[in-house]
Amino acid sequence: MVRVTINKEPREALVEPRTLLAYFIRDALGLTGTHVGCDTTSCGACTVLLDGVPVKSCTILAIAVQGHEIETVEGLEQEGVLHPLQQAFWDNHGLQCGFCTPGMLMTSKALLQSSPGELNEADVRRAISGNLCRCTGYVNIVKAVLAARERLREAQEEVRTS
Repeated sequence: MVRVTINKEPREALVEPRTLLAYFIRDALGLTGTHVGCDTTSCGACTVLLDGVPVKSCTILAIAVQGHEIETVEGLEQEGVLHPLQQAFWDNHGLQCGFCTPGMLMTSKALLQSSPGELNEADVRRAISGNLCRCTGYVNIVKAVLAARERLREAQEEVRTS
């Protein structure tokens, strides 16, 4: 039995000891937003946040995350409202086929949470360098992440001034 907190909800499932985290999330827990592309950590489509850190779930055993906190792309949207990062991807055409998008979103969320200072294009490109996209050329993905940074900053400023 593997027990985790996933998207702030305690979950558990019985899986074989050799089950990879990606398949635990998809098959045992039914959260299919985490995509599996390569099974070799090359593409990043399976990226989730493990205790706030982006990891490629296709090469981590599910049993290794027992008791940890995981966030998947399903955890971004809250009560029918897109996360500012998701909205920025939509507004800036940061996705095309959508296969890499969940991994890009999770990697980008970790970047935005861990970088309190200024971000530039090079910072974003460095952060997403482990995630492959075959459709967009990354230009609009980078633009979306920077736009999300501004939205999050504006929201924080509104909270401070209220």
